[in-house]
Order: sequence, then C-alpha cells, then structure tokens
Amino acid sequence: MIEARHLRVLRAVAATGSFSAAGRELGCTQPAVSQQMKALEASVGTPLVVRSGREMRLTQAGEALVRHAAGILAGLTAAEEEVAAIAGLRAGRVRLVSFPSGSSTLVPTALAALRAAHPGTRVSLEEAEPPQSVRLLREGDCDLALAFRYEGAALEGEWDDLVVRPLLTDRLVALVPERHRLPRAGSVAIGELAEESWIAGCPRCRGQLVEVCKSAGFTPRIDFATDDYPAVVGLVGAGLGVAVLPQLAIESVRPRGARTVTLEPAVRREIVALTLPDLARVPAVAATLEQLAVAAGRK
Repeated sequence: MIEARHLRVLRAVAATGSFSAAGRELGCTQPAVSQQMKALEASVGTPLVVRSGREMRLTQAGEALVRHAAGILAGLTAAEEEVAAIAGLRAGRVRLVSFPSGSSTLVPTALAALRAAHPGTRVSLEEAEPPQSVRLLREGDCDLALAFRYEGAALEGEWDDLVVRPLLTDRLVALVPERHRLPRAGSVAIGELAEESWIAGCPRCRGQLVEVCKSAGFTPRIDFATDDYPAVVGLVGAGLGVAVLPQLAIESVRPRGARTVTLEPAVRREIVALTLPDLARVPAVAATLEQLAVAAGRK
C-alpha cells in the first residue's frame, strides 16, 4: 500500500535531487528519508531511484509515481477536509497564491469577510504571477490560485483541467507623467506613444505590451522593466517614461506625479480564481472562492 507520507518524501527527493536535501526540506534526517524511500520501493515492488556516485536520478517508475503524486495528495487533502467538515470540525486550511495587484485589492476584502464568517479557517498567502502560480496549483503546492490572462492571448486548453471561477475583467490604462506633452484628453491611441520611453511590468504584462504595440505598428523602446508596480508608477511620475498598467494595479498604488489615460483600442485581461476539481469540494476552499467572487462584485 502506498502511503501519503511516502509520496511526500518522494516528491521532495525528486525536487531536491538528494536524500539529505529532501530531509532538510521536510524537517527530518537523511536516514529517515532513506528509510521511507525503501518502504515505498518495497510497497510498489520496484526501484524508484538510482544512485551513481554522488548523483541520483529517478527510474521510469519513479518518474511515473512523481507525476501522479500531486493529484493523489490533492485528492487525499480533499477527502480529509470534507470528512472533517461532515464530522462537524469547524476548521480548514487554504493555501492561496495571488499575483501582486490581486493581493493588494481583491484578497484583503475576501479574507476579512472569510475570517468573519469562518474564524476557524486559516489562509496562507504567497505571491506569484501566472504561469508560475498555475504550476504551483497543479503540483500540489497551493489550493487556490488567483490568476489572469489577456483577451486574445489565451492558449487553447490552457486551464481545461482546472475549475475556473471568473471574477472580473480588468482594463489596461496608459500611465503618463503629470506634465506630459499629450493634452488632457480622456483617451489615447497607443500609437501616439510610439516615440516614448517605456517602463514595462511583469514578464507576461511585458509580452502583452510588445504585442499591443506591434499591432499598432511599432516596437516599444523599453528603458526600464520591473515587477514592482509602485516602482513603475514612481518611474513614470519622475518623468522617465510612460507605461501601460492594469486598472487593478492602479487601484493599489497612489500615482503621484503621474496620471492615467484610457487606452484605445481597449486591452483587457480576465481575472479568475483557479483550483483543482477535488479541492473545489473542500469547504474552506469553496468558501474562499465565494468570498473572492463577492470582493470582485460577481456575487
């Protein structure tokens, strides 16, 4: 019989590349990791790792078991949480991953409401941009991921294996210095900014900026690039360039020395909450999904 604790050890060994490193990650000794790996190999009846000098690699069976481990562990977590809720245990844990502008706008409102309604539910928060956040979800390292994708840039089948909860549509806006040469019009075509110096954001947003500019017939001259939205706003406010940011990011930062202008044609991104089908049935995860929808105005 394969035990969950043995699968967690196998995943740690595969991720770190050694028994000693896996022990440090799991908070146990190297002999304990070795003992549990031997027990797992005995359970499945075949070697899972091959050692050659100081190097170690997974066998074909080991690779197969690691591929299935995330789904198995997610299913076990779902079963444990659901059984606990049925038994009347008013507790739960949710590991939430969110991109920064979601963390500073949607997440605080949702978690405050969740704590008021379910004080026994604990939520941990980690920040990561998609696609890293989606990878963390699929690998079993979080229960819920707040993510986004741009209209027209979605990959076919990108999230087909996940539960997708649409939250809101976030429009991009242009951010220019307060005393910019453009008149204080309500909107601007991105082509009017073709000769400007640009300040770009996260890698996915940067890629979208290049695509939007390309469709307008120019390649942006990116002088600065940073994942930190306050830094983008600060650079624009200092007159060092212009930027295109999601409206949600602007809401979380006070744009001193800069002003926003509606961008035409409209460029939007879809904000969603993602989880695995098994985890969607866990009461604490379902409650967090509901509160995120409320915070986004979808409920």
